[in-house]
Amino acid sequence: MATVSGTGPTLVLIVVVGALAGTGVTLLLERSLTRILLGVILLGNGVNLLILLGGRSGDAPAVGTAPVDRMSDPLPQAMILTAIVITFGFTAFLLAVAYRNWYLTGNDEVQDDLEDRQVATLAAHNELPAPDLGGEGPGGDPEQVDPEPHLRRQHRGETP
Repeated sequence: MATVSGTGPTLVLIVVVGALAGTGVTLLLERSLTRILLGVILLGNGVNLLILLGGRSGDAPAVGTAPVDRMSDPLPQAMILTAIVITFGFTAFLLAVAYRNWYLTGNDEVQDDLEDRQVATLAAHNELPAPDLGGEGPGGDPEQVDPEPHLRRQHRGETP
């Protein structure tokens, strides 16, 4: 099976989990919705295999089929079934979004949000550096920090 004389998962399975999760995350960072969809599927399968490796291997977890100490742990199996359903639902949703985007725009690329960039640029221009409260003077507290950045207020007639 997947264990070496009941001691734990083999190195091959651990490498497969790492490869599935790493490939899935890499595909999630792409701009194509098709690759994002494949990344979700691979990451879901990698996580399911990781959950399976966390359980104890053995005989079927049905009462009366084997001694209790030789039964496998049923909790990882139940968690994997739940994760499969969740991954399937999320995959169906992403497939619908990708199809709708293809139908409307003719491609599956995720476009830049220009309004989000404008908001970030305006916020960066509106920030002032935090004052230095390092406690350089006598009786100053060296652990004093300013938790929030100070925003510069615009005056009437001033353009951002």
